[in-house]
Amino acid sequence: MPTHTNTSSTPVTVTVIGLGAMGRALAGAFLEAGHRTTVWNRSPGKGEELVARGAVRAGSAEEAVRASELVIVCVVDHEASRQILAPLTDAFAGRVLVDLTSDTPDSVRASAAWADAHDVEYLAGAVMVPIEVIGGPEALIFYAGSPSAYDRYGAVLTALGAHAPFLGPDHGLAAAYDMAMLDFFYGSMAGLVHAFALAGAENVPAAAIAPYLRTIVNILPPIVAGTAADIDAKEYNGAGANLAMMTAGVDHVLHAARSRGLDTAQLEAIKAVADRAIAKGHDADSWASTVEAIGG
Repeated sequence: MPTHTNTSSTPVTVTVIGLGAMGRALAGAFLEAGHRTTVWNRSPGKGEELVARGAVRAGSAEEAVRASELVIVCVVDHEASRQILAPLTDAFAGRVLVDLTSDTPDSVRASAAWADAHDVEYLAGAVMVPIEVIGGPEALIFYAGSPSAYDRYGAVLTALGAHAPFLGPDHGLAAAYDMAMLDFFYGSMAGLVHAFALAGAENVPAAAIAPYLRTIVNILPPIVAGTAADIDAKEYNGAGANLAMMTAGVDHVLHAARSRGLDTAQLEAIKAVADRAIAKGHDADSWASTVEAIGG
């Protein structure tokens, strides 16, 4: 891993392109850390509060890029990012571009290929927290790409969040971590809301069952670590709880949800994957073995 040659307390010139809610939070964090910050947005009328706090509003995207040594872009997707940046390759000479736009790994790698073709020093990033957490000690933002860029500005980027790990030179890694973590988050949120709906169908208020769900939440950390180890090793010891037993539990929940007229699409998908894993001979293995029925 690169060693930082800058420190977060050393002021640098920073530009933030894209002033949606996240972009404004990023620019605000740089201002709070004492960095001279320039901002630009394709549509007018955003960022007035940043200007009031001392940010400089650029008149064009090119002016915004040329204003700073470190350029952050955070827009709707990487296609939009490339549309903004493609005409500005000359302006990036001697500067570092950090793209915090959320997108798929393949799309990020396409942006990296564009940057490489035009000698733009480039870091791709993935913001893993909501805007309220940006700039704080709990904020997590992944970075991947140019090791030298991270070496120069990694400490500066901690102004956006204390946790700023560098994942390696493959630009797509930040997005890969992002997609995997969001996969877990959205699946968990869907399961949580469905659990409340199932409880509600039995006249149990969500607030009544919520405290007991902490039991499930509290056992997740060791389950996460153990499942990761099992999947990496391809060893699925089901001595404690085997897949056949747990799939029967899924089936019970599925029938309960159907009997109350609830949507069962997610439960049916979960059971379908488990059934395929059992058909492959994993009935006595742990739930981790269902990875063999997902593919990839």
